[in-house]
Amino acid sequence: MLARPDIAAGVAVVEAESGEMDRVYAENLAMIRRAGGLTQVEVAERLGVGQAVVSRLERRSDMLLSTLAEYLHATGAEQPRIVVLLNGMEMEIDLDRFRDPNQV
Repeated sequence: MLARPDIAAGVAVVEAESGEMDRVYAENLAMIRRAGGLTQVEVAERLGVGQAVVSRLERRSDMLLSTLAEYLHATGAEQPRIVVLLNGMEMEIDLDRFRDPNQV
């Protein structure tokens, strides 16, 4: 199917958009860390992992909500939430619900 120029062009567009979304996502996590005035090493210490793990987390295209909540808390974020707009209504997910109770 990729031999067809129209399909190959569509696939290329989707791949480019996906790559851009991954880049923006990674920049946002790093931006949150930097806003807290922290280095990857400092966040790693708070999480009890190595700096390379934090680097990988910041570059991942997906992660568990519990991992995201732990990362955000390690950066100093309080009451992290995901907010979506659905049919004109804001709905929110409290990420603290996904944290390990032994870590809180």
